[in-house]
Amino acid sequence: MAAPTAIVSASRRHQQTWLSQEDCDLGEFRALVEVPTKLADYPHADSIDRNVLIYGTALRELVDSGADLREVQAELVDALMDGPGIVVFSRAFQDTNVIDRATDAFNELVDDQKARGVAGGDHFAPPGANDRVWNALEKLAVHRPEVFADYYANDIVALISAAWLGPNYQVTSALNVVNPGGKAQTAHRDYHLGFMPLATAAGFPAHVHRLSPVLTLQGAIAHCDMPVVTGPTMYLPNSQKYLPGYLATDLPEFADYFQQNYVQLPLKKGDAVFFNPALFHGAGTNNSADVKRMANLLQVSSAFGRALESVDRTTVCTAIYPTLLTRKQAGATEAELRNIIAAAAEGYPFPTNLDLDQPIGSLNPETQAELTWRALQEDWDGNTYVAALRAQEVRHRSP
Repeated sequence: MAAPTAIVSASRRHQQTWLSQEDCDLGEFRALVEVPTKLADYPHADSIDRNVLIYGTALRELVDSGADLREVQAELVDALMDGPGIVVFSRAFQDTNVIDRATDAFNELVDDQKARGVAGGDHFAPPGANDRVWNALEKLAVHRPEVFADYYANDIVALISAAWLGPNYQVTSALNVVNPGGKAQTAHRDYHLGFMPLATAAGFPAHVHRLSPVLTLQGAIAHCDMPVVTGPTMYLPNSQKYLPGYLATDLPEFADYFQQNYVQLPLKKGDAVFFNPALFHGAGTNNSADVKRMANLLQVSSAFGRALESVDRTTVCTAIYPTLLTRKQAGATEAELRNIIAAAAEGYPFPTNLDLDQPIGSLNPETQAELTWRALQEDWDGNTYVAALRAQEVRHRSP
């Protein structure tokens, strides 16, 4: 009698370890998705709009007070993991002049691409239909380092990035301009498992499907007012909770359900939205006559994961260090400086060449971010800093 029990056990183990489209059940999906968001569960939120949490005045007052923010970070993690999976920060950028200056810089980068005959490719649209600037983080740092510093000093971006990913997170940025007539995307989940063929995603065991969403945080910063007619992103709150969801987005019944139940939230310039990458979502159609819907799309990665884009962070740090030093000497706060460095520098010490980059007196070698902070504290000049930065880069290489 032992053999049948062993066979059943092995079969159950197989089902628990591997997922397939046959596991996708719309009824189970709906039971997770059709759950109302309760404001009482999120005391730092101002309101709820179609199941989406809106943070504004209450959170801003708390951040500005200098209070310990662990409680609100725990709330944000709960919202992204077990709540609606999406949060909106009203006036994340209180000074919209920062947004306007960044917009001008991004438009210059777009114009430069067009002058060179570069058509920004897109995951979901034909090249040239919309305007894309890939690796906008590095390009902004090199093109307008002072704008980069003002932009990434933002405390809301740092707050939720650290909440979801912990320290040493890595920011990447892709500018997305959806022109009038730009078509909607299909419902999808994002990187990692969402950006690969279905058969490849199905090859990863179920525990990786659970893990992948906590390795990245998706965000978008509105660079213009985005009424619904301009096609702001469509979201399906709570859909991040469905484990086989990376395999379900391709199924017609799930796509139809998304189309019938998604929500679109108008945004104002300076607002920001962040969401669990496993949330079903897709950009909407821009039905306006003359609004170029511009958003800076942030993908913030865990120190332990691989980001979608490669960023030459030595180049970024070299470009912004004079601005950092000037800001520090002018009295910028430690929080502002650390926020900028977190967005710019590599905050994790590995991989490295431990023959050359030895962790003497510490568990880890010095990170690029730590080197940058030390240089600022000791008021190194630019040449000294760049020489140390380059030497550190050499130590990381395999001989």
